[in-house]
Amino acid sequence: MNTAYRLNSTIAFSCLALLLASPLLFAGENEAPHWSYSGEEGPEHWGDISEQYRMCSEGRNQSPIDLVADLDADLPELVFDYKGSPLREINNGHTIQQNAEPGSFLTITDLNKRYELKQFHFHSPSEHQINGRSYAMELHFVHANDDGALAVVGVMIDEGKEHPVLSKLWAWMPEHAGETSEQAIGIEETDLLPPTRDYFSYNGSLTTPPCSEGVVWMVLKNPIEASAEQIARFKERMGSATNRPVQPHNARMILD
Repeated sequence: MNTAYRLNSTIAFSCLALLLASPLLFAGENEAPHWSYSGEEGPEHWGDISEQYRMCSEGRNQSPIDLVADLDADLPELVFDYKGSPLREINNGHTIQQNAEPGSFLTITDLNKRYELKQFHFHSPSEHQINGRSYAMELHFVHANDDGALAVVGVMIDEGKEHPVLSKLWAWMPEHAGETSEQAIGIEETDLLPPTRDYFSYNGSLTTPPCSEGVVWMVLKNPIEASAEQIARFKERMGSATNRPVQPHNARMILD
């Protein structure tokens, strides 16, 4: 390994460690002002809807972004120790969300950081872009550590073969906002991950109000597939696009 590569790896390791040091508590949604993906309550107006959402317009480290790596680095391995969950999904009016059973963890090796999986949900089209390319959908695995710091793993979804896990989820998809569905069938979260786990990492935010910053993002480079029918069914149920437009990079470094 040459000196330049060792230096880059050291910088990357230090940057990722700093990103993972910032605590961020979950924001409650029960009393939150209404927002949308279009119209007068759409993304360009989120910061004006409420003081609670001010970060959506004033934040400097907002997500999503177009992922074009700034630093070729030897990032730590991501270890997914997911135990699986019974089907427990909710239509919250903005996405379809599957809540996870306690005991599933993401570990970032070398940094000795462990985050518990709380839920996963979907957006269509994708929120992040990779080298300017958008995907049909994007899946977000949301994790938190004991201090409330968030780490989100993004998985791109390309149109292709039917996905068996989505077939289970979509078969019981709640129809209306606020409705839930609980079934005695298992959902294996690891089956929603691509076999190759190379990723981009950067410091960002929630992609929905209140757009809180301090979120560590790890977006996998390789997509999974879903059929055109599965993608269409999600879009039909949500009624409109469910993605926030990409945000400025500003002074952030994107690691890969």
